[in-house]
Amino acid sequence: MAKTVLVVDDDPTQRRLLQAVLEKQGHHPEMAESGEAAIERVKRGGIDVVLLDLVMPGMDGMETLETLKAREPELPVIVLTAHGGIETVVKAMRGGACDFFVKPASPERIAVSIRNAFKVRDLSGEVSRLKKSSSGQLGFRDMVADAPAMRQVVRLGERAAKSNIPILITGESGVGKELVARSIMAASDRAGRPFVAVNCGAIPENLVESILFGHEKGAFTGAVARHMGKFQEADGGTLFLDEIGELPLDMQVKLLRALQEGEVDPVGGKRPVKVDVRIISATNRDLAEQVKTGAFREDLFYRLNVFPIEVPSLRERREDIPALVRHFIARFNAQEGKSVLDASSETMDMLAQYDWKGNVRQLENAVFRAVVLSDGDYLTPEDFPQISGMAPVFKDSARDKAPNPVPVPEAPAEEGEEPDLAVSIFDAGGHVRPLESIERDLIAFAIETYSGRMAEVARRLGVGRSTLYRKVREYDLDVDNFREAG
Repeated sequence: MAKTVLVVDDDPTQRRLLQAVLEKQGHHPEMAESGEAAIERVKRGGIDVVLLDLVMPGMDGMETLETLKAREPELPVIVLTAHGGIETVVKAMRGGACDFFVKPASPERIAVSIRNAFKVRDLSGEVSRLKKSSSGQLGFRDMVADAPAMRQVVRLGERAAKSNIPILITGESGVGKELVARSIMAASDRAGRPFVAVNCGAIPENLVESILFGHEKGAFTGAVARHMGKFQEADGGTLFLDEIGELPLDMQVKLLRALQEGEVDPVGGKRPVKVDVRIISATNRDLAEQVKTGAFREDLFYRLNVFPIEVPSLRERREDIPALVRHFIARFNAQEGKSVLDASSETMDMLAQYDWKGNVRQLENAVFRAVVLSDGDYLTPEDFPQISGMAPVFKDSARDKAPNPVPVPEAPAEEGEEPDLAVSIFDAGGHVRPLESIERDLIAFAIETYSGRMAEVARRLGVGRSTLYRKVREYDLDVDNFREAG
């Protein structure tokens, strides 16, 4: 999607010139003729970068810059003026401007300045995120949670954070259960204290007790030193027990005692050790069903399931997908030194329609790959070949918007009878043809229909151009002949 650039300049000629340049570069420009108008527009949100003239009547550029940075510290502001004295440059940069150029600037200079502004913003955002994460301050405000289903998760999490009540977070794999747990800790009075995460399904069964509760030196073969255990590591803070449903039954008994008594028995220890931990557990399994089958202790289940929070799948919060995509683009830009501005509207529509079985984790990995491989300013469907080639067909999608969609009969034709279709889906015997042969004929038909214009063919078929060219090679189709005919 195009970035929204707010041009703040009292000169209408300069505004028109900048508007033409920005539109040609694929941005969406908005105009403000004064500092006051700019501030009112920024208050409504949706502005990605500001081009601010320093010399204006009324509220001048420096005053406007100060007000904008006080209200939106992360908003990139590029200042411009007809006079580029060194004192003006220093003052503007100290005031929070991310770049500076003298009017009139070349389109190339403007494009580079905007690109650098986003790069600096991405780097600053990633540094801020890492600082918050390492200090245990990454909370609900840092989450992408605008969908109604996620707002309910935030409300429950904020309530649970006010006490030490045991919390059980449920949801499919990849929905972000650990992120919710960390946000609860950040909103509680234990913020800044240890947050220890344990994946119960990844611990070898013979080491579960030692890893959770610790051991003394010489307690067993290989115990060459004393080990505290995760409970003692989390003393005073929060212990996050992920995949709690994977815990062996014999360890469930000892975990229940630790929760009830507030103390642990290290392997080989002579006396129990008191611990003060807040327990948050998580699972992608149905623990109630495991209780019925005897795979999970009923008393432990009731002990953990005091305050349940269910995190919705990504399919249930599609409204958050655009914001998640932009969040991941900014993160991977910073990590990989890339400068992708956004995803195109066509790409966003494709990602919003896709059935994310791996949830947010799968989306994150898909965007990571796309950012690394992309050479353009915007991510396109071609940057997601594993999705653009697999995306399910929805109503109002490419098939429905095609100029002459191929009708699908409600029932197969009678033996020997073939429906009147541009591309037949039945063989001579009235049976459905193999998918590969139908695909070949459909691609050939589309190439002929659009006179070999491959960009148009790819768009109409709803596939990436790289995928289309690969199919053309596989099926040995003649594109040049259609181009000459067209």
